Amino acid sequence: MYTYKLGHRFLNGTYMWNQMHQFKSSPYPGQNSVQRVVIFGDMGKDEADGSNEYNQFQPGALNTTNQLINDLENIDIVFHIGDICYANGYISQWDQFTSQIEPIASTIPYMLASGNHERDWPGTGSFYGNMDSGGECGVLVQNMFYVPTVNRDKFWYSTDYGMFRFCIADTEHDWRQGTEQYNFIEQCLASVDRQKQPWLIFLAHRVLGYSSDASYADEGSFAEPMGRESLQILWQKYKVDIAIFGHVHNYERTCPIYQNICTNNEKPFYKGALNGTIHVAAGGAGASLSEFTPIQTKWSIFRDYDHGFVKLTAFDHSNLLFEYKKSRDGKVYDSFRISRDYRDILACTVDSCPSMTLAS
Repeated sequence: MYTYKLGHRFLNGTYMWNQMHQFKSSPYPGQNSVQRVVIFGDMGKDEADGSNEYNQFQPGALNTTNQLINDLENIDIVFHIGDICYANGYISQWDQFTSQIEPIASTIPYMLASGNHERDWPGTGSFYGNMDSGGECGVLVQNMFYVPTVNRDKFWYSTDYGMFRFCIADTEHDWRQGTEQYNFIEQCLASVDRQKQPWLIFLAHRVLGYSSDASYADEGSFAEPMGRESLQILWQKYKVDIAIFGHVHNYERTCPIYQNICTNNEKPFYKGALNGTIHVAAGGAGASLSEFTPIQTKWSIFRDYDHGFVKLTAFDHSNLLFEYKKSRDGKVYDSFRISRDYRDILACTVDSCPSMTLAS
């Protein structure tokens, strides 16, 4: 536990200090301890008195923030996976957002992913040529927050937290097979020692997996177009446990799935191999909510049109608890458990092990 304070030195040699803070460092990779991770996207910012709000777009942001602050002693790290504050070029919005999350980010790691409202702008190298960033082009988020990227403009990275390995993609840059980012994602997934870090989690802003959001259903893709075409090969090959996305402002959980087929029919408790990856949309942390399609897909287990966030709790190397909590009351509305041994991770399933013939 680190104790620190921040201050300013005046010209006359005197100092002004803020209050004392405490910050808990990360467990070492593979450390066996209870580890609690909160993940969400698309939170934004809001003002308690309704002032200075840009377009009144993020009605649930304060509820989510307050729930995390009130339960901070039961949270070890936060991942905010894109669409951070929707400043869209208005820098004062960033100042208000950092003030909003200060009680969290001053105490535990607050990790980010890049979203369309941070990065996208025509002619700047973003994969999408829209104007969602308001001209920020990623400069603000890349310089206000630290994440362990090799190149700040390429906002993909890996990070270890105890028994977890997180591979964070940047959906605003090309992720398809043959690209620099695709090679990074494969290296991130392939390099983890699953005996020490059994919980392998993929994070990204746009839904590259599965979603019943009305906008995706209208396109006929049920995800970002071209999203999972290349990446599902990697998720299956390296046995990614859970893939979590933002961008769509709702909550949804799928069955363990591969190529549109559920690989495990359990819902609240998975024992042994998943044989696929569970996909979660967790983009309902604050921004105005997105409608679901009325189409009922076989792979969609739970949907919720409300503001909320997800929490992962690793009790040890064999037991993981997933919870979806609503921002308005902090109560759990969806959950499941995974219980398995290391040998379950090693077990082969469809497309997860090299092809073998009698000759080989």
